[in-house]
Amino acid sequence: MKLVECVPNFSEGRDLKKVEQIADCFRGKKGVKLLDWSADADHNRSVITAAGEPEALAAAVVEAVGRARELIDLRRHSGQHPRIGAADVIPFIPLRGVTEAETVALSERVGQEIGDRYGIPVYLYEQSARHPGRRNLADVRRGGFEGLARKMQDPAWKPDFGPDRPHPSFGAVAVGCRKLLCAFNVNLNTDDLGVARAVARKVRERDGGLPFCKALGLELKERGLVQVSMNLTDFTQTSVWAAFEAVKAEAAKLGVTVAGSELIGLFPAAALLDCAAHYLQIENYAPDRVLEARLFE
Repeated sequence: MKLVECVPNFSEGRDLKKVEQIADCFRGKKGVKLLDWSADADHNRSVITAAGEPEALAAAVVEAVGRARELIDLRRHSGQHPRIGAADVIPFIPLRGVTEAETVALSERVGQEIGDRYGIPVYLYEQSARHPGRRNLADVRRGGFEGLARKMQDPAWKPDFGPDRPHPSFGAVAVGCRKLLCAFNVNLNTDDLGVARAVARKVRERDGGLPFCKALGLELKERGLVQVSMNLTDFTQTSVWAAFEAVKAEAAKLGVTVAGSELIGLFPAAALLDCAAHYLQIENYAPDRVLEARLFE
């Protein structure tokens, strides 16, 4: 069986009825399994994790984008997380029996259908990017929904599919193939957003921090905390525990402690087992020492 994962992010995290309607696009579909969904009110964002056979999964994703176009109006949207679209980013990840090249081709077909069917501009990013400046999602997203119309006036930001102007209520969407990543947030015991931003600058790769680490400082108003929100794009190079310890150390320099951490979406077991092995200082650890891993083999 060919198996692909998709982790689309939608710009709605407060109206859970709307999130459920979008998640319904992945329920009860032959060849598709809804694995998880989560929503965050401060971010005003939801993350859906689904897996399935490539074409069946692609059809569910396109349907979900159409549902988001009906339900989400970014002209009335506010939240802490950067976004350019009602469906902001749609990554496809090859899991089993599918090559990266095949997954890139799948993302291209999905992108073209979204552009043609819904009149939504589509940017291909990461492994699917056709332009070097679009590989990094942060570059595609820079300026947000509010700056999208002006950004698209630059010929360098002509979309790969769809119209040359933003959809009025939806915006645009980034679609691409990427590797497994860990979306991992560390919450800090302060309401000073400057602290979170300073720590994020210290730990992210772009500013000389940890390799394969993207980080933002965000505010969690409902909890009276701030957060360092991270994407670890290669957890074999920068582990979850290394990112946690780096945030903890940089926050301590500013007199701030860690309130806790959270996982977004689903995590590879290897990433969490690596944390257990590190903190327990297991001298003879190997992945095949885990009972479930041996049983699955």
